[in-house]
Amino acid sequence: MSQKETRVAVMGIIVENRESVSALNQLLHEYGGYIIGRMGLPYKEKGVNIISVAIDAPQDVTAALSGKIGRLDGVSVKTAYSNVVSEVSDE
Repeated sequence: MSQKETRVAVMGIIVENRESVSALNQLLHEYGGYIIGRMGLPYKEKGVNIISVAIDAPQDVTAALSGKIGRLDGVSVKTAYSNVVSEVSDE
Protein backbone atom coordinates (compact mmCIF):
# COMPACT_ATOMS: atom_id res chain seq x y z
CA MET A 1 0.00 0.00 0.00
CA SER A 2 1.54 3.31 -1.06
CA GLN A 3 0.61 6.83 -0.03
CA LYS A 4 -0.03 9.69 -2.43
CA GLU A 5 -0.39 13.36 -1.59
CA THR A 6 -3.24 15.45 -2.92
CA ARG A 7 -3.46 19.23 -2.82
CA VAL A 8 -6.46 21.49 -2.97
CA ALA A 9 -6.21 23.99 -5.82
CA VAL A 10 -8.39 26.35 -7.81
CA MET A 11 -8.17 26.88 -11.56
CA GLY A 12 -9.26 30.15 -13.12
CA ILE A 13 -10.26 29.59 -16.74
CA ILE A 14 -11.18 32.22 -19.33
CA VAL A 15 -12.78 31.02 -22.56
CA GLU A 16 -12.59 33.47 -25.46
CA ASN A 17 -13.24 30.92 -28.23
CA ARG A 18 -16.68 29.34 -27.86
CA GLU A 19 -15.66 26.56 -30.25
CA SER A 20 -13.35 25.21 -27.50
CA VAL A 21 -16.15 24.80 -24.94
CA SER A 22 -16.97 21.21 -25.94
CA ALA A 23 -13.33 20.10 -25.62
CA LEU A 24 -13.03 21.92 -22.28
CA ASN A 25 -16.15 20.24 -20.92
CA GLN A 26 -14.83 16.85 -22.05
CA LEU A 27 -11.56 17.43 -20.15
CA LEU A 28 -13.43 18.51 -17.02
CA HIS A 29 -15.61 15.40 -17.29
CA GLU A 30 -12.51 13.20 -17.72
CA TYR A 31 -11.03 14.60 -14.48
CA GLY A 32 -14.40 14.79 -12.72
CA GLY A 33 -13.38 12.40 -9.96
CA TYR A 34 -10.96 15.02 -8.63
CA ILE A 35 -13.20 18.08 -9.05
CA ILE A 36 -14.80 19.42 -5.88
CA GLY A 37 -16.95 21.96 -7.70
CA ARG A 38 -17.09 24.42 -10.54
CA MET A 39 -18.74 27.73 -11.29
CA GLY A 40 -19.20 29.28 -14.71
CA LEU A 41 -20.05 32.89 -15.45
CA PRO A 42 -20.93 34.04 -18.95
CA TYR A 43 -19.76 37.62 -19.47
CA LYS A 44 -21.82 38.43 -22.54
CA GLU A 45 -20.78 42.07 -22.72
CA LYS A 46 -17.17 41.00 -23.28
CA GLY A 47 -17.91 37.77 -25.16
CA VAL A 48 -16.06 35.51 -22.71
CA ASN A 49 -16.90 32.81 -20.20
CA ILE A 50 -15.17 32.73 -16.83
CA ILE A 51 -14.94 29.38 -15.05
CA SER A 52 -13.48 28.51 -11.67
CA VAL A 53 -12.78 24.89 -10.81
CA ALA A 54 -11.91 23.66 -7.31
CA ILE A 55 -9.90 20.43 -7.38
CA ASP A 56 -8.33 18.04 -4.86
CA ALA A 57 -5.81 15.88 -6.70
CA PRO A 58 -2.15 14.89 -6.82
CA GLN A 59 -0.16 17.87 -8.06
CA ASP A 60 0.87 16.08 -11.27
CA VAL A 61 -2.80 15.38 -12.12
CA THR A 62 -3.74 19.03 -11.54
CA ALA A 63 -0.79 20.19 -13.65
CA ALA A 64 -1.71 17.75 -16.45
CA LEU A 65 -5.29 19.03 -16.54
CA SER A 66 -4.14 22.65 -16.49
CA GLY A 67 -1.70 21.97 -19.34
CA LYS A 68 -4.36 20.31 -21.47
CA ILE A 69 -6.79 23.17 -20.86
CA GLY A 70 -4.10 25.74 -21.69
CA ARG A 71 -3.50 24.12 -25.07
CA LEU A 72 -7.10 24.62 -26.16
CA ASP A 73 -7.54 27.41 -28.71
CA GLY A 74 -8.73 30.65 -27.11
CA VAL A 75 -8.64 29.28 -23.56
CA SER A 76 -6.34 30.50 -20.79
CA VAL A 77 -5.91 28.98 -17.34
CA LYS A 78 -4.06 29.78 -14.13
CA THR A 79 -3.85 27.48 -11.13
CA ALA A 80 -3.40 28.50 -7.50
CA TYR A 81 -2.38 25.75 -5.06
CA SER A 82 -3.30 25.78 -1.40
CA ASN A 83 -1.11 24.50 1.41
CA VAL A 84 -3.80 21.91 2.24
CA VAL A 85 -2.17 18.52 1.61
CA SER A 86 -3.83 15.15 2.26
CA GLU A 87 -2.43 11.63 2.21
CA VAL A 88 -4.46 9.13 0.20
CA SER A 89 -3.64 5.44 0.03
CA ASP A 90 -3.45 3.69 -3.36
CA GLU A 91 -5.49 0.59 -2.55
